[in-house]
Amino acid sequence: WCGFLLAAVVSPRMAGLRVDFGLFLEPLGFIKVLEWIFSIFAFAMCGGFQGETTLLVSCKGVVNKTVTAAFAYPFRLNTVVFSAPDPKRCGGTWTDVYLVGNFSSSVQFFVTLAVLVFLYCIAALVVYIGYKHVYQQNSKFPLTDLAITVVIAFLWLVSTFGWAKALADIKVSTGASIILGVESCKAPGTTCRFASVTSMGTLNVSVVFGLLNMVLWGGNVWFVYKDTNLHNQSNRISQSP
Repeated sequence: WCGFLLAAVVSPRMAGLRVDFGLFLEPLGFIKVLEWIFSIFAFAMCGGFQGETTLLVSCKGVVNKTVTAAFAYPFRLNTVVFSAPDPKRCGGTWTDVYLVGNFSSSVQFFVTLAVLVFLYCIAALVVYIGYKHVYQQNSKFPLTDLAITVVIAFLWLVSTFGWAKALADIKVSTGASIILGVESCKAPGTTCRFASVTSMGTLNVSVVFGLLNMVLWGGNVWFVYKDTNLHNQSNRISQSP
């Protein structure tokens, strides 16, 4: 698409810009706008997330002291450490406690795909609105659009389910079950209680938008296919005696 836009600027034959916003009323343009909007929500809902999980610790000289572990995108939890209950670290019984898991690959794949889709939708809308006549005259452009649409639909499927699984693991790694893995809480005279964890509602929403994007791109395959020679040829074959 970038190459096409460059050619549209360089080639006199393709430089005739014909703006037609009527395409927004057609499925091809309307769905592309929805894909553009939904991609924004997909990466915005998790790309800037920040949260923390909190424990209440009682140990030597300390009663119900709040200790926190702050985590954020891209969720490399194995680098996040709980704060110590007191400067003396509970008389030497408190050691550094890290969260468990590194989920950066799944969420970064999801966010990167959403950003790339966002950029692709902008380029596609420019072509649809300003160079629709060129798009329809050159059979290579609809075929390229079809191939990219199929690939993106598949990548939404993979990235969304991968991110949904990672999110479920993140909830476990930052939830009440973490106390079972904290060795310092098992020391004599030390007790730990789970207090709270930041709501992950926005992360849940990002998964929902991932699923919506998957459905949109999957459904859009048909509308892009209708503009290709493959569809025209099948029509001619079915209409021939």
